[in-house]
Amino acid sequence: FTLVEMLVVFGIFALIGAAVHLLAFAWEVLLFDRPGVHRGIFAIPTTDVPAVRLWSFNVGFYNLFLGCGAIAGVIFWIADNDEVGRTLVIYTCLFMILAGVVLFVSDRMALSRPRGKGVGGALAQSGPPLVALVAAVLT
Repeated sequence: FTLVEMLVVFGIFALIGAAVHLLAFAWEVLLFDRPGVHRGIFAIPTTDVPAVRLWSFNVGFYNLFLGCGAIAGVIFWIADNDEVGRTLVIYTCLFMILAGVVLFVSDRMALSRPRGKGVGGALAQSGPPLVALVAAVLT
C-alpha cells in the first residue's frame, strides 16, 4: 500500500468507528425505551429499564463524545492540521479499542448476559478503530 492509500484507510476506518459509536449513542440515549433496543440489543427486560436508564444515558454520551472526537480529528487532518487531527483520531481510536477490550472481558465474565452474546459488540466497537490505528502506525 502507498502512503496515500494507508492514510485513506486510516480516515475511513476511524469514521466507521465513529459511526458505530454514534449508533450506540442513538440506541442508549434516544431509542433505549423501545423494546427492540433495550430487550433486543442490550438484553435488558422492560421491567429493568428504569433501573438502568441512568447507566444507558451516561454511556450513550461517552459514545457520542468518542464518535465526535474521531470525526473532528478526521476533519482537522483533511484540513491540513495533521498533528492535531492525527493525535485526536489516534486517541479516540485507542479509547474505542480499549473499551471494546473491556466489553469483551465483561462478556467472558458473563456479567449481564450469557457468555458469548457480547462478542459481536466488542468486535464492532474495537475492530474498525484497530484497523485505523494499524494504518496510522504504518504511515
